[in-house]
Amino acid sequence: MNTKYPSAKEMKIILALLLSLCASMTGLAQSKADKIAPDIKAKIQNAKNSAAPVRLVMQLKGNPSLGLSKMLDSKDIKGKKLFRNLNIYVFDISVGKIEQLATFGEVHYIAGDNQFRPLGHVTMTTGADAIPVVAGNKAKATKINGAGIGIAVLDSGIQANHRMFLESGANASLSSRVVYSEDFTGENRTDDPYGHGTHVAGIAAGNGALGNAYRGIAPGAHLVNLRVLNAQGIGTTESVLQALEWLLVHHSQYKIYVVNMSIGTPAISSYKMDPLCLAVRKLQDKGVLVVASAGNHGKNTQGQKIYGMIHSPGNEPSVLTVGAVNTFGTDIRSDDRVASYSSRGPARSFWTDEEGVKHYDNTIKPELVAPGNKIVSAQAAYNSLVFQTPALDASDANTAADSRLMTLSGTSMAAPVVAGAAALLFQSEAMFTPSMVKAFLMYTAQQLPGHDMLEQGAGLVNIEGAVRLGTEMTVTGWNLQYSWPPQPESTIAGTRVPWAQGVLLSHGWARGEELITKYQQAYMWGYTLNDGVIENYSSLSLNSQIFSSGIMVGDGIMTADGTLVGNGQKLLSSEMLLGNGIMVNDGIMVNDGIMASDGIMIADGIMASDGIMAADSVLKNGE
Repeated sequence: MNTKYPSAKEMKIILALLLSLCASMTGLAQSKADKIAPDIKAKIQNAKNSAAPVRLVMQLKGNPSLGLSKMLDSKDIKGKKLFRNLNIYVFDISVGKIEQLATFGEVHYIAGDNQFRPLGHVTMTTGADAIPVVAGNKAKATKINGAGIGIAVLDSGIQANHRMFLESGANASLSSRVVYSEDFTGENRTDDPYGHGTHVAGIAAGNGALGNAYRGIAPGAHLVNLRVLNAQGIGTTESVLQALEWLLVHHSQYKIYVVNMSIGTPAISSYKMDPLCLAVRKLQDKGVLVVASAGNHGKNTQGQKIYGMIHSPGNEPSVLTVGAVNTFGTDIRSDDRVASYSSRGPARSFWTDEEGVKHYDNTIKPELVAPGNKIVSAQAAYNSLVFQTPALDASDANTAADSRLMTLSGTSMAAPVVAGAAALLFQSEAMFTPSMVKAFLMYTAQQLPGHDMLEQGAGLVNIEGAVRLGTEMTVTGWNLQYSWPPQPESTIAGTRVPWAQGVLLSHGWARGEELITKYQQAYMWGYTLNDGVIENYSSLSLNSQIFSSGIMVGDGIMTADGTLVGNGQKLLSSEMLLGNGIMVNDGIMVNDGIMASDGIMIADGIMASDGIMAADSVLKNGE
């Protein structure tokens, strides 16, 4: 296959987009104006009836004052729920009363109870099959299958009695590895009438009982089924927050180290304000890694490439956000490319200052890409996806309901590949933290030719390399010790795979062997990799209190061959930006949300008329 590299004009458009990265490197001075999410502001402005009800999600930054408490207890508030561990209230209120809430100083942010939808040969092409063969500590490596590690799946439910979720190995039994299930949709069921969650869970932790070709990444891991999408595949912010609060309380009880969220909604509100992003960050601070799909908005209906459509909660810096790769059905990786539908960075969520100026997060996302096109995995019995599209059924008519398979495509399928890989890493070394696992998965990734960091992040996940790091490494205090120095390459499907040897930061990158040979303070609970740098208007510098001196940081976006997008030009300071319009030297004007003349779009969040962000639907046909 001939690799198609970005054209010179595409490079200029990408550079123009990058110029606005610096706008995110400013302080966050909150005001009344920016306490209300843009979609809710639109509802206030467009409301024909001030008494019209709207369901809100209100994030507090302290205890409610007497005045706010009285308002919350008044007849103006209906259907009130308190998520105590998240300091969030969800309730119904009339449109005309919303701005009154924003006057209270303890109110951090007011968002809508938006809708969520699913974002829709793996073990060989990711290197998972190579783990028992080439990992340094073979006795230890043969046991690396995720055993003892819990993966929570926030989705449409899991068919717990499917054969792919039964105990496997020498102690195989009829017991399901789905050890706990709870419904947060109000439908009082935890099975999977929609069909998405079972498929996702099979990719992360299917046991291969139906043939090793369809085995999941971590077949020994146990699953926690938190159902947040209803029978139509739709959920709400409230249902997702309920599940996240449950995780904050119970993650230790069920040994949950990884959360998979193959769901999302376009990111509008800055991750600094969005209640969903704040909730998942609390999980990371507790030692739980959240893996989220990037979204399936990489192109528009005309097939034109779009940048900036990363979904929430994937815009949160602590989240490991995953895009999709098309493997073309082969085990070798030389023909792999980023799927055209996979959402590209940066995250265009924003906050608004008192003058009405938008300040974009512009976090570089996704961090990784993984196989996500036409993936075969577990099929939930009698699910609506297959009922509506019979071609998705990958089993013959005589196959039992607990053994059927189906095919789906999307970043929803890519995320559980990485979630399973994370479970293997957590099993390989008990002292690993979420930031360490995230860093090692990026460090060992393979950069795909023809794609820049805004498309592939650090690159294509390399599970063999990441687990080899884990099995050869011992964490002792502030040191990372190896049985021998790791070689920065892998062999997958008989082909040499070089490692990226670096990690992505919110607005740049970091490189250096000390990322894997020295324990960085950024790896500790409560920290993220971004804490290792100091940002100013135009550049990044090393934070020597967090990252060791042997690590090099940079603020340019690179392609896979190591060249900087835009011929090496550094990011310009915010003073160089005239409004939101950026003029590149060939005369193409790139405005937020305006399509450039060569068909590349830079998205700014597209609000539906009702103020609810449209979410991705399942990709049934792939590409």
